[in-house]
Amino acid sequence: MSKTPKIAVLLAGCGHLDGSEVREAVLTLLALDQHGAAFQCIAPNAPQFHVINHITGEPVAGAQRNILEESSRIARLGQCLDLAKAKVADYDALVMPGGYGVAKNHCSFAFKGADAEVRPDVAAFVRGFFDAKKPVGAICIAPALVALALRQADDSATLTLGNDAGVAAAMQQLGQKHQNTPNAREIVIDEAHKLITTPAYMFDDARLSDVFVGIERCVAEVLKRI
Repeated sequence: MSKTPKIAVLLAGCGHLDGSEVREAVLTLLALDQHGAAFQCIAPNAPQFHVINHITGEPVAGAQRNILEESSRIARLGQCLDLAKAKVADYDALVMPGGYGVAKNHCSFAFKGADAEVRPDVAAFVRGFFDAKKPVGAICIAPALVALALRQADDSATLTLGNDAGVAAAMQQLGQKHQNTPNAREIVIDEAHKLITTPAYMFDDARLSDVFVGIERCVAEVLKRI
C-alpha cells in the first residue's frame, strides 16, 4: 500500500440489541487505526426497526431512533456519513461490525432468516465492493448481510457466523458456503471474493480479548488485499 488506505465502516445504530454491537464497532476502528488505515463511518439516515431497553432486553413501546444519529454516538459528532452520500469509489475496502441492528435495520434476517429482504441502498453499497473486487470484512452477524446481498447477484461465497446450526442452514439456503468456527478468535478467508469473516459475539460468552483477536485478524487480512 503506497498510500493510506481509506476504509468504509458500515454501522447500524448503537447497541447490540437494536444497532451495531458497540464493542465490535470500537474494536474495528481501533484495529484499523493500529494498522495505519483511515476510516469513514457510514450509516443510512433512516429509522431503526425498533428501540430495545438494554437493561430488560424488551422493546420500548412508541420509542423511535434514527440509524445515522445512533451510529454517530460511536463515530463521534459529525463523523458519520449518510449512506446516501457514500460512494464505493471513494474507499479501498469495506468492514462491517455486527449487532442485531445489522439483521434488523439493514435487512430483516433477524425475523425472516433466509427469506429476508435487504434495504436496497445497503445491498447496492455492499455489492458495489464485490463488483469492484475490493476487500470486505464482515464481523459477527454481518456475514448474513453479505449472504443476502450476494444472493441478489446469484453469487456464492465461503463465510462464517460461528457454529450455530440454524444460522449455518440459513446460509446454505441462501446459496452460501458456511464454515464452522470454534471460537471468536478465528477468521475465514474467501480469496476469490476478498471476503474475510469472523464470528465475534456470535459466541455470546466470548471474552472481549478474543473478540479483538478475531477482529484484528480480520482487519489485517482486509488491508493486505487492497
